[in-house]
Amino acid sequence: MELGAFSLSLTVKDIEVSKAFYEKLGFTTFHGDISQNWLIMKNGDHTIGLFQGMFEKNIMTFNPGWEGNAQPLESFTDVRELQRQLKAQGVEFASEADQSTTGPASFMVVDPDGNPILVDQHV
Repeated sequence: MELGAFSLSLTVKDIEVSKAFYEKLGFTTFHGDISQNWLIMKNGDHTIGLFQGMFEKNIMTFNPGWEGNAQPLESFTDVRELQRQLKAQGVEFASEADQSTTGPASFMVVDPDGNPILVDQHV
């Protein structure tokens, strides 16, 4: 099962302070809008998202249809197909993609330890 590009979405208390901290670790802003309280930062192949006031917990995020630099892939497994495969294995969902749609959609599952996993397709 290919889930797409991976990043860690971090819930932060102060996005300015967090941005400055991660810049010290070598991360640079790749995408986002700090005035809307979200940034995507990269350090080589590593990607993190900083989100102030948007989530309760840190989230592992996968993006079907994107490679590591948020560029579209020629072929990929659609989020709705991934959802069907996981349902067939008995995985429970916190939120689901609408199976009657195409294009951008997402679903969320929670691992046995309570860690949220977002599969978020943008293409």
